[in-house]
Amino acid sequence: MQASCACGTVKFTTPTPQPLELFHCHCIDCRKQTGSAFGTSAIFPFFSIDTDPNVSFFSRGADSGRRMNCYFCSKCGTRLLNATIVENGNPKTVSVKGGLLEGLKWEGAQHLFCSRAVVPIPEGVVRWDEECD
Repeated sequence: MQASCACGTVKFTTPTPQPLELFHCHCIDCRKQTGSAFGTSAIFPFFSIDTDPNVSFFSRGADSGRRMNCYFCSKCGTRLLNATIVENGNPKTVSVKGGLLEGLKWEGAQHLFCSRAVVPIPEGVVRWDEECD
């Protein structure tokens, strides 16, 4: 899938034509990062955007207790993706922000951290009160 930040400075292609999974996350961190009621993350096999000079990142603790690198465009500030930090290598997957992806199919998204949701969760969706297993 093709992706780009708000200003178009950072562009990248995902390693697969569709995400492995799609999540709407209601945790406090995702709400803060999006300035909205939840954040949407499309999960892809690991790939890196570290070599783009317009990409910056910071590391933070996640609600899961793990640490992650959070990548963003250094020109417009758009959050691009998150990668959980693992010892001795790369993570298996990365989480790309859903709004960046052209042609993303939004159906079938799972809802995470529903215990912290500030908007109603639709009936019939796969939902997790905290993080999924």
